[in-house]
Amino acid sequence: MDLKLGGKKVLITGGSRGLGRAIGGTMAEEGCEVILASRTEADLQKAQVEITESTGAEVSVHAFDLSKTENLERLVNVCADVDILVNNAGAIPGGSLFDVEEPRWREAWDLKVFGYINLTRMMYKNMKSRGSGVIVNIIGLAGERFDSNYIAGSTGNAGLMAFTRALGGWSLDDGIRVLGVNPGLFATDRMITLLETRAGSELGDKTRWKELLKGLPLDRAGNPQEIADLVAFLASPKSAYTSGVVFSVDGGVASRTRVL
Repeated sequence: MDLKLGGKKVLITGGSRGLGRAIGGTMAEEGCEVILASRTEADLQKAQVEITESTGAEVSVHAFDLSKTENLERLVNVCADVDILVNNAGAIPGGSLFDVEEPRWREAWDLKVFGYINLTRMMYKNMKSRGSGVIVNIIGLAGERFDSNYIAGSTGNAGLMAFTRALGGWSLDDGIRVLGVNPGLFATDRMITLLETRAGSELGDKTRWKELLKGLPLDRAGNPQEIADLVAFLASPKSAYTSGVVFSVDGGVASRTRVL
């Protein structure tokens, strides 16, 4: 299927690793000019080389700490004409209400919650002036499956889901589509590190982390490519009437409920 993305310019935050890196590679394969942003220069350069060598696409990178508003402004200044924005940067810590103290909570939300909101506000203005654009927010399953041991993430993700739906419900009036994706558990470097730590604590051997995946749909985590393919479709003209919605990609976990 030709998604008709050739020549489109896409900015992906948190684009050097994990889901962002997978999305960058897929968008490049579809003919997009790809811009990756994250805080670590070395990781960005590695992703840049890999994507360019495998696809031949033009890839540029920008190393910014996107938890700071001034850096968001700097990024927008050099990427003002992007057609597609994928908000993906951020990792909110686990822990209960009493585990995550206010400074750490605020630090995490400055990157993921306010980072998404502020970058969307800035990019939306440029897209509105052109009468076109797509914004895809990579959020997270905890926004609909609340977890008191991931309370900062559940609360932040739920807020971003509401933000996406509220803005996307009306954004087509400006020619812009705003959507969200809620990944469940996906096989990224960060996920594996977290599961290794848990396996070391619970099973006494961090190499047994794959055992912790049993009970998930298909007894596995998701593949980042499964998110990347969905994002490419949602960002494409093939999905031109889709806005104000959040798609869960979790193997059905969010719908697994019981009365008794």
